[in-house]
Amino acid sequence: MNNFFPSIVRSENELLQIHQLNKENLRSVINPEEQTSEGFVSWLYSMELLKKMHAVAPSIIVKDETKIAGYALVALKEMVAFHTDLQTLFSHLLQLRYLNQPLSHFTFYCMGQICVDKDYRGMGVTKMLYEKHKEVYSSSYQLLVTEISTSNIRSQKAHEKVGFKPIHNYRDDLDEWNVVVWDWR
Repeated sequence: MNNFFPSIVRSENELLQIHQLNKENLRSVINPEEQTSEGFVSWLYSMELLKKMHAVAPSIIVKDETKIAGYALVALKEMVAFHTDLQTLFSHLLQLRYLNQPLSHFTFYCMGQICVDKDYRGMGVTKMLYEKHKEVYSSSYQLLVTEISTSNIRSQKAHEKVGFKPIHNYRDDLDEWNVVVWDWR
């Protein structure tokens, strides 16, 4: 039986495990069949970037004893100073509307990336990650926003199950994306 517990990232060893899990689940290293059935992540986060992000706002993990079963990265607007991909994301998001108001009217942050180890999929880890996000960050933010590749069906379904609602769809040079919002108000 697994001994799961969600928490914030507290050590460099945990960041190393996140980095390794990130590398193992990149779209570029997973075959198309596995991408369809298991999902994937789109970006590789370097250790340097993970450390900088963690220094601003710790990300959420679920552990089974000492092994990370899954992670969900926190991406705040303040991180655009050192995370160039976030500059593009936030400039795009700030042009969107939610509930007939500019998204900028709400306090929000972004899910930088979420990934669950293959050995732990289907065990409720995603739900635990997001519940911990809400517990840690809902007193400061009204919304959690993320974008999901439209070809990542597993991720689309997992986010819908948690309570995320689609607000926008677009295509860029990399992929087609659904922007989704989880409203904590």
